[in-house]
Amino acid sequence: MKTPSSPTAAPPPLIELQGVVKTYGQGQASMQALRGIDLRIERGDFVAVMGPSGSGKSTCMNILGCLDTPTSGCYLFEGVEVGALPRNRRALLRRHYLGFVFQGFNLLNRTSALENVELPLVYRGMPAQQRHARAMRALETVGLGGWAGHTPSELSGGQQQRVAIARAIVTDPKVLLADEPTGNLDSARGIEIMELLTALNRDKGITIVMVTHEPDMADFASRTIRFRDGLAQSNGRNV
Repeated sequence: MKTPSSPTAAPPPLIELQGVVKTYGQGQASMQALRGIDLRIERGDFVAVMGPSGSGKSTCMNILGCLDTPTSGCYLFEGVEVGALPRNRRALLRRHYLGFVFQGFNLLNRTSALENVELPLVYRGMPAQQRHARAMRALETVGLGGWAGHTPSELSGGQQQRVAIARAIVTDPKVLLADEPTGNLDSARGIEIMELLTALNRDKGITIVMVTHEPDMADFASRTIRFRDGLAQSNGRNV
């Protein structure tokens, strides 16, 4: 009689924060931006992060993006404690696993859409022919295959944000961190960008964490996390 095999352990969440505190300054001048955040983000999640200015959401995003470190508590990425990694390993995590999209697009004005998208691959030392092909595929994914030679000044705001998204996904990240990605766009262009992000989440399995002040944009996410006074609360799945 065979001994039953033990069940396979469930994989850890993609992202987990355990009691994360972030304090700026010292003594009476200290300010606690995060006051003990517990947070789990699973693979394939699409999470909207909302909250008033000063609520701690931007600080949390900086920690998730390895741009800052907690004062105390743990940030785990695929079960690995990020805070225990040396600075160069955190930089590699940021470069190879995370993609970033910003409200202001952050494109280089005098370079083409294709060259903007290629930039993360240049930092990786990828040969020109290979990075050119990957950048073209990324532009085609966001619907701008025919605009590769145009500079940002020749593109609309919505098109510029699509280029920025192509640049963020050209490295095949596991997580896309989007900070107010529709903040500089009108409602119609904002909806187009949200539909694109939804498609990337659904079709490519990219986990998305998005800061937004706009409830109608947050509705595209599968769940919403609300920050207030350095604390966070998930409201479960969006309907």
